[in-house]
Amino acid sequence: MSHRRILTSFAGLAAAALAVPALAASPSTAAPATDHTVATVSTVSTAATRAAYVGSPQDEAATKAFYDAVMKSARAKMAQQAKSGRKVTAVTVTYAVDAPTFASQISSSTQIWNSSVSNVKLVEGSNYDFYYTEGNDPRGSYASTDGHGSGYVFLDYAQAQEYDPTRITAHETGHVLGLPDHYTGPCSELMSGGGPGPSCTNANPNATEASKVQSLWANGFTGARKAATRVYEVTMPVR
Repeated sequence: MSHRRILTSFAGLAAAALAVPALAASPSTAAPATDHTVATVSTVSTAATRAAYVGSPQDEAATKAFYDAVMKSARAKMAQQAKSGRKVTAVTVTYAVDAPTFASQISSSTQIWNSSVSNVKLVEGSNYDFYYTEGNDPRGSYASTDGHGSGYVFLDYAQAQEYDPTRITAHETGHVLGLPDHYTGPCSELMSGGGPGPSCTNANPNATEASKVQSLWANGFTGARKAATRVYEVTMPVR
């Protein structure tokens, strides 16, 4: 899947037809090398374009590829730690940031998930298992694999103007951790995504969602492959 290259100048973003939220500066971790192309107005998402991708035939295959890629990467690191004699009490999933506009939201999402679960920890670093990137896409925000053993979370500018960007980011990160969408759920469910509407700003998983992640990542990856997840779909449809 081709990616969209992030505009290197915030001045260029400010001059674009779609305003980008003014957020924190980019983190120190070096961004991954990508092959994004500059987004044009034709790629900007709308309620209609995002809804068109919900439940697409691509969903199931991309879900498995993404989740398996993150599991494989993290498992390999755990094996190396075990060989060196280090005791592993939680699985560490490392991410990189190629989404400076959403740096604050990504940091908040990490804090939310790390305070909600203990069997898996998200850490920003260079030897990453997945990364965050940003731009315009008619699908809106989504999570997927790059096809080479690593996954990425794409955060959409237009969608983040309509829905709470921290909820979007934490929701997409929930997919990384193995949770499926549940659009018919209430606002109190993080994975209900855009189902409750733009007024919903809850960015925290509820007790059931946190428990599910705990179970998926218990004892390394025991039982994780039994999870049935749906990751690739557009995560904030307007209903």
